Amino acid sequence: MEKQPLPNDDDKTGTTESEIDGYAGEESQLDSSEPAARAGWNSKLEYFLAQVGFSVGLGNVWRFPYLCHQNGGGAFLFLYVLLMLVVGIPLFFLELAAGQAIRQGSIGVWKYISPRLAGIGYSSCVVCFFVALYYNVILAWSLFYLGNSFQSPLPWEQCPKEGNVTVRECEKSSPTSYFWYRKALDITDSIDDTGSFNPYIVCCLLAAWTIVCLGMFKGIKTSVKVMYFSSIFPYVVLFCFLVRGLLLDGALEGITYMFYPKLEIWADIQVWRQAATQVFFALGLGFGSIIAYSSYNPKNNNCHRDAFTVSTINFLTSVLATLVVFAVLGFRAKQKVTECIVSNMKTLSDQLRIGDVDKNLIPGFDYSNPHSVSPEDYSAWFKQHGTNVPGNLTECDLEKEMQQGVEGTGLAFIAFTEAMSLLPGSPFWSALFFLMLLNLGLSTMFGNMEGIIAPLTDRFKTLANNKIKLTIFSCVLGFLIGLLFTQRCGNYFVTMFDDYSATLPLIIVVVFETFSVSWLYGADRFLDDIEAMLGWRPSVIYKYLWKYICLLAMLGLLGATIIRMFISHPTYMAWNLEKASEEYLEYPGWALAVLALLIIFAMMPVPVALIHAVLQDRTKQTSRDTEIGQYSIVNTDEKCETPMTDMSELDQRSGTTAPFS
Repeated sequence: MEKQPLPNDDDKTGTTESEIDGYAGEESQLDSSEPAARAGWNSKLEYFLAQVGFSVGLGNVWRFPYLCHQNGGGAFLFLYVLLMLVVGIPLFFLELAAGQAIRQGSIGVWKYISPRLAGIGYSSCVVCFFVALYYNVILAWSLFYLGNSFQSPLPWEQCPKEGNVTVRECEKSSPTSYFWYRKALDITDSIDDTGSFNPYIVCCLLAAWTIVCLGMFKGIKTSVKVMYFSSIFPYVVLFCFLVRGLLLDGALEGITYMFYPKLEIWADIQVWRQAATQVFFALGLGFGSIIAYSSYNPKNNNCHRDAFTVSTINFLTSVLATLVVFAVLGFRAKQKVTECIVSNMKTLSDQLRIGDVDKNLIPGFDYSNPHSVSPEDYSAWFKQHGTNVPGNLTECDLEKEMQQGVEGTGLAFIAFTEAMSLLPGSPFWSALFFLMLLNLGLSTMFGNMEGIIAPLTDRFKTLANNKIKLTIFSCVLGFLIGLLFTQRCGNYFVTMFDDYSATLPLIIVVVFETFSVSWLYGADRFLDDIEAMLGWRPSVIYKYLWKYICLLAMLGLLGATIIRMFISHPTYMAWNLEKASEEYLEYPGWALAVLALLIIFAMMPVPVALIHAVLQDRTKQTSRDTEIGQYSIVNTDEKCETPMTDMSELDQRSGTTAPFS
């Protein structure tokens, strides 16, 4: 039986000119599986704000700069662009086109292509929910810091004192590290020590879920109004920080270290894995949110152009954020190196005064004025003579300072926070920064929630008729489960969910998506459907990219991820109270079991839906065979019409031919 093509505008009833030419009034009916009325974007701008807001998230600010710096700077950028062009954009285009053509959420799209693939959509929903759980905790942390930014001096600028004595934990670390680990998280030493709930973070988490619930209350009609601010405001802040950052001493050094190319990294397979993973997550592939948002578009929308536009904006945002981060971190590093040099030159002067230093070891620069000593001159002298000078002088290396706390929460809540505390008017810059993080996270959260709600309401009419109740229920459930992350050990669970609950399941989901469209449905037929939808045919190169390059790349990424998980024991970064420093610990056995269950639970819908569809097909076949067996074949010359008469014979007598599909 030939598979039916994707639905097109001819399948609709009552199509009006406004539905073809504009975004408003998208309430056409496609088939019986779709709700009677489907919302639509009021303008192209709304759609772009939603799609860009979802794809541009916290990872662009704190993950991309770290990967770029650690993996070869400019060389990593070139590798990233290459993978985005040959893998990221084609897969992004695939999801956009599928959602726009079938006009369903992720469950409906893959079920339409084949009922046996419906599990792909359910897995996307599960992963979206997992990500929403811990992502909103990060918004809660941002709210906590935002609330503490409206005071001067900032509470993380100086170490607190108990009586006249500085708190030991803060003195051994730094004011920002102490505030983050002790005041904000009140963290335990390991994931085994659960601790009590943190009341401040619980309240902030409740506020975060309340904001999300209000924003999603009536679907895209309300969320897009919030996105007019939440999607645009972060760019205003980034440009403000860029201008301010470039004026800081050390900004040039920071950007130089950032983009200095290290071509030898191309030989490291792990760098390719990290670049591919970043492309994968930066575009939001596999979540189902891209499909959900594009399903609200008119059928003739140029989704091919959208794929390139959104991907380009995403990449440029990452580069902009990288410039901002390393301009500010360069300033922070220069300040720390200067303090280090001043301290060491004071020690050297004391040793010279005592007479313990060989005259041949005396530096050629003016050590009596340490503020005038450049980091390069000091570094050159230290490498040659530093270890021979008594007094335990330190290296004061600018690049090592740049590498301190530049990934994830360490960047946002420690390194960048410390840098802002050094700026004049630090409360203003701090409030601006955390308001930006809050808005970046909100736009992504709206996309995650749409990736959950849209497929479920498309699939189940009962939920479609109670969409507001479903939204409220989802947010309440998310808050209740999210209380897990508000314990004193909650940060370790955030790390676990971030590292393992989404990565492997999403890669598997995208592998199934690519295989089902390019091989099961057929890449040529999919391009035919796109041609009917857009009025022109995309290049044939997409056929080969989907069938071979993208599929092999995703299988390679899947293999590399699995191998890495089994070769190296999973670890997490913990805070040691006694040492007042970070250290890597291995996950205990029970945590590994939870980790495995997260992955299994996220992928379970795929085989379950497949088995269910196969059993359902067999049941229908058995039922038909049984029904046919109850009747005997009647041979009669009159060809009398009975309830079981073959319809094709009746058609022949009436001069018509029954269609075969």
